[in-house]
Amino acid sequence: MPLSKTAFQNLLDSYLSYLTVQKRLAPHTIEAYGSDLHFFLDFLSRQITDPAEITTSHIRDFFLHCHKQGIGSRSNARRLAALRSFFAFLSGQGVLSTNPVLDIDPPRTGRSLPKALSISEVDRLLTLPPAPTPLVLRNHAMLHLLYATGIRVSELVNLPLRSCNLTSCHVRVLGKGNKERMVPFDEITRERLTTYLEQGRPLLLKNRPSTLFFVTTRGRAMTRNRFWQIITEAARNAGIRQRVSPHMLRHSFATHLLAGGADLRAVQMMLGHSDITTTQIYTQVDKNRLKAIHQRFHPRG
Repeated sequence: MPLSKTAFQNLLDSYLSYLTVQKRLAPHTIEAYGSDLHFFLDFLSRQITDPAEITTSHIRDFFLHCHKQGIGSRSNARRLAALRSFFAFLSGQGVLSTNPVLDIDPPRTGRSLPKALSISEVDRLLTLPPAPTPLVLRNHAMLHLLYATGIRVSELVNLPLRSCNLTSCHVRVLGKGNKERMVPFDEITRERLTTYLEQGRPLLLKNRPSTLFFVTTRGRAMTRNRFWQIITEAARNAGIRQRVSPHMLRHSFATHLLAGGADLRAVQMMLGHSDITTTQIYTQVDKNRLKAIHQRFHPRG
């Protein structure tokens, strides 16, 4: 006789009540755990008659079933977390003598590779339109600086005026953990920044004082969401079909540098990564690009 859904549901209700009253978890977290455990119940109820009969083999069969259903590693990792918590609760209540999840390793979620624009796409994105307005001069100066330095969008929109040195072509950035770093930029970017400072910024400020490098028409710092809108519109005007985010320009900066032979440690410093393993993901991006080229053009690909 299959496991009684009513019996299992009673245990599940007790567990969710425990999460609510004892653990005081957020409602959406409890809802997510409940959904994952209901999915497990539907699978398990066709095999056993008693919760005490649940074994590690049942858990492995469940995740094999999930894999066959095309459920991704991240979702399965979340489900395993829900099962770990649930069975720990059942063991504590004396329902189970052993915890069947203890020997189950979490699925490898991997790490999603950052998306980067091609160099030709970047060129189109950074092309200044004819007869630019002060706002266009500002927007393109921001895009140039973002791609030239790989700084974070929060660092870009809050960049102090004194932190950008147009003589030596570098910006001084205060990043995460209040760690300061110096990042150089190229001559073309300096020209765009200079044009903005001379022809765009004064018209936007209208004689109002500001310590910020990039200002809005109100003389204030731009929000991250507003810059997201700007880069989206610029990408659309440049004929770039994929969705472009500010972070994608940061990814493009790192990917193109490493593809050109830049030292990994130098790129780490410019990005402001505290751990070089975070930067190493860009080497994987370049390896994948080379592999795709090889498979496309090699006669045995």
